[in-house]
Amino acid sequence: SSSSVILSDIAAGVLTRSDDPARRRQAVATFLRTRLFDPAGMTARQSMLPEAAGRADWTLDHTNSMYEAVFNLAYIAGPGIGGLLIATVGGVNTMWVTAAAFGLSILAMAMLRLEGADRPEPEDRPDGVVSGVVEGLKFVWHNRVLRTLGLIDLAVTGLYLPMESVLFPKYFTDRNEPAQLGWVLMALSIGGLIGALSWSVLSRMASKRTTVLTAVLTFGGAVTVIAFLPPLPVILGFAALVGLMYGPIGPIYNSVMQTRTPEYMRGRVVGVMTSMAYAAGPLGFMLAGPLVDKFGLHVTFLALALPVLGIGLLCPWLPGLRELDDEPAAPTLTA
Repeated sequence: SSSSVILSDIAAGVLTRSDDPARRRQAVATFLRTRLFDPAGMTARQSMLPEAAGRADWTLDHTNSMYEAVFNLAYIAGPGIGGLLIATVGGVNTMWVTAAAFGLSILAMAMLRLEGADRPEPEDRPDGVVSGVVEGLKFVWHNRVLRTLGLIDLAVTGLYLPMESVLFPKYFTDRNEPAQLGWVLMALSIGGLIGALSWSVLSRMASKRTTVLTAVLTFGGAVTVIAFLPPLPVILGFAALVGLMYGPIGPIYNSVMQTRTPEYMRGRVVGVMTSMAYAAGPLGFMLAGPLVDKFGLHVTFLALALPVLGIGLLCPWLPGLRELDDEPAAPTLTA
């Protein structure tokens, strides 16, 4: 896992520091960094969290909560730091600073030593990339809890991402209010940060099932209200609520994957679950674009929001979620 993170950071750093002025090459570099190398590094880091928790003498819930909170904090602070650097040292030098940050990440990972995070034993490795993906898919599909969570994440992410990445930008661009779009995204991120941090405390008082049901149902209700495009203060309030209520979902998903997966299979399972979320975005964008062109913004918002609400109403009756708080049996690989 450590090697995977280091290779990911090296590739990302090299691509980021490229100062080639050709936009096409910059687009290719950005695509490779964010869609090829970053997910690999993210999967490796998430796979090492249980060992890191043991080293720090933290619970898994606390570790996953802090991991997701730091991730959200980076999304809040990163654009502001980037804008400040561009304004002070210029765009090219900012890319060099970014490459240097990847260098520090490489150094930190090279120095990290965690028991169980080294290269797997030969008998535990997949025969190849395709066989590893197939094994991960089989394991997730035959585990009712992981299958249910993965499908919920796939559906909700596929329906929500177009709202954030397509519909909100179009709405505020049509109104010539780009700053307001920034406020909405900031409200989402701050809510997500607080929600992720809250799981450290909530995990001692609330069950995972209750938290997931509350989060998905509230998420569906909030985006349905937002779909009617109320005044900006209402949108901001519900955007913060979306982030706050959905913030604990990431730590819960991580904990469930870590406790229900054999150590040697963890990377494959995390990779499959992460890939499902990444695959959801393009599917949602393919749906949202034609809907906007044919029916307009309001109808498209509702067409995406109401199914999310329907998923929230359906969740209490899903058998997989009833097992969410059960003590997992010793994980086994199902053929």
